Amino acid sequence: MARQRTLISLILVFLATFLMSCGGPAVSTPPPTYTQAQVQKIDEYKTDIIAVRDRATELRQLIGTKDWIKVGNFIHGPMAEARLDMTYIIPNLLPKEQPIARKVARDLFEHLVKIDQAATSGNQPVAASNFAAAYVDFDKFLELLPESISSTEEG
Repeated sequence: MARQRTLISLILVFLATFLMSCGGPAVSTPPPTYTQAQVQKIDEYKTDIIAVRDRATELRQLIGTKDWIKVGNFIHGPMAEARLDMTYIIPNLLPKEQPIARKVARDLFEHLVKIDQAATSGNQPVAASNFAAAYVDFDKFLELLPESISSTEEG
């Protein structure tokens, strides 16, 4: 009787080992992609960011003419809204791109603060150099964004 239990246990161990080894092929997960809802939400905010980026010459002229009040208004108005739109976009990006986008948005904020401080003190060279860096940050952020829905449907 004890010999039969040992034999049955041994058979069950071999059967379990066999079944575990035949568990099926490993399922590879596809790379993460954007859902249509995420792309729509990103596109909703992306247009505002592009609109502010396209107004770069306006800010450059304000800094060039040392119109510091209007520079401050531009920094606290349209550029602050664009930065806020960036914070709304970041959670909708792919997980691997979110830390990069957060860093770019933080860098943009730091450049905007420096432009504002330069405008307060009337320091045109500092304002101009941070203006250039801020618009580089805008471009970096826009490069992280997916193509719009109309572009993906056409392709």
